[in-house]
Amino acid sequence: MTQWHDTRVLILGLGVAGRSALEACHDLGATAVTVDPHAIADHASLDALAVEDFDLCMSSPGFAPHHPWVTTVLDAGVEVVSEMEFAWRVRSSDAAWLLITGTNGKTTTTQMTGAILEAAGLDVSVCGNMGIPVITAARQNHAVLAVEIASLQLHFTSTLSPHAAVCLNVDEDHLDWHGSLDGYRADKGKVYDRVQHACVYGAQDRLVESLVEEADVVEGCRAIGVTTGPPAVSQLGVVEGVLVDRAFHEARRTEAVELGHLDDVAHLVAGSVPPYLAFNALCAAALARSVGVPPEAVRDGLQGFSLDAHRTAVVGAFDGVSWVDDSKATNAHAAIAAFGAYGPDSVVWIAGGQAKGQEFDALVESVRSRVRAVILIGEDPEPLASALAGHAPDIPVTRIEPGDTVMQRAVAAARAVARAGDTVLLSPACASFDQFRSYADRGEAFARAVGDGAQ
Repeated sequence: MTQWHDTRVLILGLGVAGRSALEACHDLGATAVTVDPHAIADHASLDALAVEDFDLCMSSPGFAPHHPWVTTVLDAGVEVVSEMEFAWRVRSSDAAWLLITGTNGKTTTTQMTGAILEAAGLDVSVCGNMGIPVITAARQNHAVLAVEIASLQLHFTSTLSPHAAVCLNVDEDHLDWHGSLDGYRADKGKVYDRVQHACVYGAQDRLVESLVEEADVVEGCRAIGVTTGPPAVSQLGVVEGVLVDRAFHEARRTEAVELGHLDDVAHLVAGSVPPYLAFNALCAAALARSVGVPPEAVRDGLQGFSLDAHRTAVVGAFDGVSWVDDSKATNAHAAIAAFGAYGPDSVVWIAGGQAKGQEFDALVESVRSRVRAVILIGEDPEPLASALAGHAPDIPVTRIEPGDTVMQRAVAAARAVARAGDTVLLSPACASFDQFRSYADRGEAFARAVGDGAQ
């Protein structure tokens, strides 16, 4: 582990990552200098600093590789590390790190992993992009860290060596940060570098499988496939509604071990368990099994698990209409998953926000048969509006102009067109920062507006 006494650390950004890095530096005896134009930091810019005098720079996820501050630091010959890399270097124990990334499903799978590990009686910290900052968790003496990690936190990661890792899927997202789809995919693939025990991947996902094949892993690391059908050797899967493991037991060549049932996660959704949820549960099971949890812990963990807020959460039901908050769907792929439970011509869709360079043609083509009306709320509606006009011209679209009451007006517009049996679904497929503080703020605004309308 890195020796920190008298090390000079430059911290770009004083958000959650920056503050936790600063605290770690103080604890370890390192000298830290913070730079952030929007917070009470040591400096508002790099202008007054001799950047070349620093030993290391921790760059918060908000700073893309092409940001002028980042390029200035790199040009000065100073190493730039991500929040995750910094956490690995300041860790205070030999905890098993389990990394979860993917365009969609990260939070659910990370929290499922934590629930299974807790059911097995292990001391686990669920950390990263939700809950405890990973830098803070790494400084504590847990047995296991279940870490949600985004592509933004993988780019400047170079020595992190997890026990096991999964990339759930790769679709277009954060292209403005990564510069291209190839750059985004390459950074997602870094989650598998230096994995010690198990690289978990979707057995039918050739792209993610190729990331596993290309990864530079520790000798003896295994590739573990996950399928929602019957599994082959070294896979987890489903047989007649039973979740089974043919990867983490001695007799895997001839038999499977029962881990639980699809019914164990049926309480999380209305109707039948969608394939994406079964896949997330099996990926979580694979990560937990990689550290030796017994089969019954998978069952117990899944039965006791509840979904994160703002992910297909029912926030109201009146006049025969259900109101569902899926504000956490900040990209097209996540929105597609949210539509899986609904029938034809039954959804009034509230969508829009910060597009992040995405295109929405495939999304609209996938969900148009289920949508009866669309309410657009983004400050820049053009990307979604164009896709709707091109692929679903018969679906009526109501544009809600930006403003302080945007969500109240969107809910009122949705209520005006919804009819008994419909679902009004807030699944924006876009980031929230054009009009809200976060996806949680957006979801809470939706729930409040729905509650006001029910009175």
